Amino acid sequence: MPLTNPWLEGPTPTGILPRAELEERILNLLSTQNLAVVATVNRDGSPSATPIRYYNLGFEIFYSSWDSSVKSRNLRRDPRVSAGIVVPYVGLASSRGAQLFGTARTLAPADAGEYWEAFRWQSEYAERGRPLDEPPTDPLTVITPARILYTDHWLRRTGHAPRQTWHPEQP
Repeated sequence: MPLTNPWLEGPTPTGILPRAELEERILNLLSTQNLAVVATVNRDGSPSATPIRYYNLGFEIFYSSWDSSVKSRNLRRDPRVSAGIVVPYVGLASSRGAQLFGTARTLAPADAGEYWEAFRWQSEYAERGRPLDEPPTDPLTVITPARILYTDHWLRRTGHAPRQTWHPEQP
């Protein structure tokens, strides 16, 4: 049987992407998707995973949430968080996504500055029939990654490992 992607055959490559190229790929992914699954820690230590619509500024993602939601309560108690972002999967060659591991902080609208400027709340308000001259009062939750695991099996074509790890540069 002919192979549609023969480069997937054989041992997995181990090449590491240059930092600038990895960062460009991660930023492209974050900017072209808008759905993440955010995992927080329940009081009993069990995980709680919730789909959210996000926006990004650089490598941080952020979303709006009610203060009384389970994820918001969990993050007030324990700010550790992970978020998974994936591109629709149609086979191993299309496998692409990122896992963000880090901490979250919740900002009141008055303290959210550039995050509120980048948050496109108007489309949701229009969809729900709400007036556009009354901005939301819900807080924003910002996830700052300490590590991002980027997956892209297409990287195998160029001899690079399909999983690459990013860490913020240390000052």
